Amino acid sequence: MDTLYFFIQQMMPYTIPLLVVALAGMFSERSGVVNIALEGIMVIGAFSGTLTLYFMQQAKLLSGTPLLLIALLVAAISGLAYSYLHALASINMKANQTISGTALNLFATAFSIFIARSVIGFQQIPFNNEFFIQKIPVLGDIPFIGPMFFQKTYILNFIGILILIVTHIVLFKTRFGLRLRSAGEYPQATDAAGVSVTKMRYAGVLISGALAGMGGLIYIIPVSTVFNGTVSGYGFLAIAVLIFGQWKPKTVALAALFFGFLKTVSAAYQGIDFLLKLNIPGVVYKILQFVITIIILVLTSKKSAAPASLGEPFDKGKR
Repeated sequence: MDTLYFFIQQMMPYTIPLLVVALAGMFSERSGVVNIALEGIMVIGAFSGTLTLYFMQQAKLLSGTPLLLIALLVAAISGLAYSYLHALASINMKANQTISGTALNLFATAFSIFIARSVIGFQQIPFNNEFFIQKIPVLGDIPFIGPMFFQKTYILNFIGILILIVTHIVLFKTRFGLRLRSAGEYPQATDAAGVSVTKMRYAGVLISGALAGMGGLIYIIPVSTVFNGTVSGYGFLAIAVLIFGQWKPKTVALAALFFGFLKTVSAAYQGIDFLLKLNIPGVVYKILQFVITIIILVLTSKKSAAPASLGEPFDKGKR
């Protein structure tokens, strides 16, 4: 049982960032805009969030959960601002959306390293991880569930689950969600109904940026105490989760759990007696996630449920 608790506790820090960033991509792509820039937006969010933690902790202005929430807000705003560049290029200028996203990915790491060196004098941004929750009162004492989810955890896990619930409600239970989805499926019909496709696509990309910015910080906090200008390809893995989840919140959540499981096996197999006794070389566990990702994408590519107008610039005069 202790092994199960250990595995679940290790899996959450990998699953939650994937879930949040995949949901971020879903908002953009449901509106019709391909968002390859998730990796770069995560980097910007992680950079601004950790920089906020660094200065706040140096000045001893705040600590604990309030500080973390402020850093998340800064990361979200930074991600939103950075994603505006992608929206401007893709929607107004009708640029190739893949190229626009790729350019933002390439720029983000160089920008964050340059600013870090200019502002604090070195590339790595350190912070004190004071956000780990050993045990949540009352909830941590619940048999079975308590040790698994409410002990040795982060508030970030619950924020990720809340984002999942809100995303499902917004997309499928509100007028805004209906209009956003229609902009990605039938933009001409949406425009004919008097709904601005441009505004809907801007909304999708900007919400995507805010969530991806948060996702960058959510990824960094549990796995490191420094930010070094990278999020280890999580933005690209989140795109795979989005495709595997067929652009639907519930299946995206299941896909995130699956990929989080693979990532945990890769990272924590040395702490699991059962896996060690199999005497399988460690390199197999490390490449397993990438091999399975490729296989899954090949098998599911023909059954893609992507929005019908995904990646197509909207031309108001076209019918």
